Amino acid sequence: MTEFRASFDATVTFANGGRLDVEGFRVDVPSNDVAPDEVAHLFVSSLSLLMVDEVLISNIAIVEEPHKGTWAGPSAGPVPPVIPAPRTRVL
Repeated sequence: MTEFRASFDATVTFANGGRLDVEGFRVDVPSNDVAPDEVAHLFVSSLSLLMVDEVLISNIAIVEEPHKGTWAGPSAGPVPPVIPAPRTRVL
């Protein structure tokens, strides 16, 4: 079975202030046609980020690559805690 990962840049803003910027971050994704909001949700969930206000995501590239076991990703073991989907903007 072919597995895919998303590579992307993102800026996360938090409801209580502050920001997190990432470049070239990768998460496991369920298919090669995953939507940007799903990539953002997998990203936020994989890091267990709380109080996320918005995720600005850009430079998304889907690559054929074996899953690495992203927390909350499609190959994750037990079901992780539910983290609300963040507001997502795509550049």
